[in-house]
Amino acid sequence: MLWRPWKSCSSILGLLIYLLECVTAHIPPYPTGSAFSATRSSSVLGGTQQAITFDRLLVNIGDDFNPDTGRFRCRMPGAYYFSFTVGKFPKKMLSVMLVKNGMEVQAMAYSGNRNEGRKVHSQSLMISLKPMDTVHLLLQKSPKYAIYSNVGPYIAFSGYLVYTDPTSSVSYLSNHLSPPGLHLPGCPPFVDHYYDWRRKVAHEEPRSAFSVARTSSTKGESKGHRKREALTFDVEYVNIGGHFNKTSGRFTCHFPGAYFFAFTVGKHPRRAVSVKLMTGSGEVKAMVFDDDTSQKREMQSQSLMLPLRRGDSVWLYSQQDEGYAVYSNQGRYTTFSGFLVYPDGESVDRNFLRP
Repeated sequence: MLWRPWKSCSSILGLLIYLLECVTAHIPPYPTGSAFSATRSSSVLGGTQQAITFDRLLVNIGDDFNPDTGRFRCRMPGAYYFSFTVGKFPKKMLSVMLVKNGMEVQAMAYSGNRNEGRKVHSQSLMISLKPMDTVHLLLQKSPKYAIYSNVGPYIAFSGYLVYTDPTSSVSYLSNHLSPPGLHLPGCPPFVDHYYDWRRKVAHEEPRSAFSVARTSSTKGESKGHRKREALTFDVEYVNIGGHFNKTSGRFTCHFPGAYFFAFTVGKHPRRAVSVKLMTGSGEVKAMVFDDDTSQKREMQSQSLMLPLRRGDSVWLYSQQDEGYAVYSNQGRYTTFSGFLVYPDGESVDRNFLRP
């Protein structure tokens, strides 16, 4: 029989196409995002467990969160926003920490009030993560502490990837198991090139995000304070674009659009707390307030979205009159975060889509 090489090549090519179609048909689309939200419907007493676990998983894009262990494992390097809410158990104190890699306390929710009432306390921040980094909530081990919940539920934990890291050379990690019998050593996972963090900056949308914290308290010292000074910060978790100045305490808008802001402040013992989110020279947009002057330490949180134009500034103002204060320590009770959610369309066209 006469060998016809073009027919052999055609047959081999057809076989390769068939095998490729079979393989790709069994590979689930590789998730390009990461987000989770989980709740817990029962209380937890201090000393009974390490990480807080969850019994209801509402969202888990990328399967990066394990509700049975309460741990989020980073798969894609970037800036992640986390928020949590916990209920205070009657006659117990509350101390819940957001922990990175098992030991690094990033921020906390705290209440030293041991009365019979139930309260809900919240905290949020943005941190930079690398693949294999983990994040979880940790309840103080002492039996003096507890968190409360019921079918309501009072306890919730959420997180999501805000911006991938465009400077990282680390590849995707997978939190997925390969389909049975499918072994593809050396083959990279599917990457959506639009979301590929290694793409050139020229093709990215504008990015702006910050998250900061204080490790010390500040007290008002005079009556009728004349000048409003911004609350400053000494810990910087994230500052994408460099648009937040922690020394001055002010964020300056570089990309017009809709921004999300969130802040949490600690109440100082025997002092009231009054902190306002300000824009420009002092226009109040939102505030937290607690005039309880007992010796207990507690926390107040607030969040909102604002439309900003280039050059607008956003900052926190703590009432500086005598009798007011903001409490914090190395546990980082006081935090402030913000990031661009939707850029103004004209701004994107003008700054990023120029030929």
